[in-house]
Amino acid sequence: MANSCLQLSGFLLSSLGWIGIVIAMSTNDWVTMCKYGLNTCKKMDELVSKGPWTECVISTALYHCTSLTQILELPFIQTTRALMIIGSILGLPAVGMLLMSMPCISLGNEAQSSKNKCAILGGLLMLVVLCAMVSTVWFPIGANQERGLMAFGFSLYTGWVGTVFCLLGGLMLICSSNSSSSSSRSYQDNNHFYYSKQGGSNLPAAASSTNHAKSAHV
Repeated sequence: MANSCLQLSGFLLSSLGWIGIVIAMSTNDWVTMCKYGLNTCKKMDELVSKGPWTECVISTALYHCTSLTQILELPFIQTTRALMIIGSILGLPAVGMLLMSMPCISLGNEAQSSKNKCAILGGLLMLVVLCAMVSTVWFPIGANQERGLMAFGFSLYTGWVGTVFCLLGGLMLICSSNSSSSSSRSYQDNNHFYYSKQGGSNLPAAASSTNHAKSAHV
């Protein structure tokens, strides 16, 4: 029961973490940059909100966004895009494998060992999603080198929380799968020992009954 609860908790954490990474990738409120105060930058139209895809200028009466198309001039942005896309794509089959490995879902006569392997593979794929952590750390560093960094945005925090959830969920699933496989293996070993011991104890009784039948025949 505890093992099933651990698997379910790991699945929920991993799924929420993957959703957070997808939200962070698709939004642009990563960093807010300005050389002056917040109100001063809004009046001077110098408050900039930047993400992997667009750069938006925020003022009191204007919200204008432009796409970031300078591929060769923005190497950290291209790296961020690649890592976030890889993390989002790998998260989808990982969530599917983890869903199929849940104890409440069975596909025909599926053995528990195959469910454990599926859970371990899904957990490892969730750990690969940690490449999103690299991008969420690398992006503000590169943005700070361009102009003054004032604050982190909502998308950046969402990416950090998502990667932490994926890390915790993947580790929980791997640990629960290893514990369930070891417990099932020990259960099989105990049963094998029990039957062999029972068979060994019946050998003298069978031999004595055979000798008794021979003596009665003579």
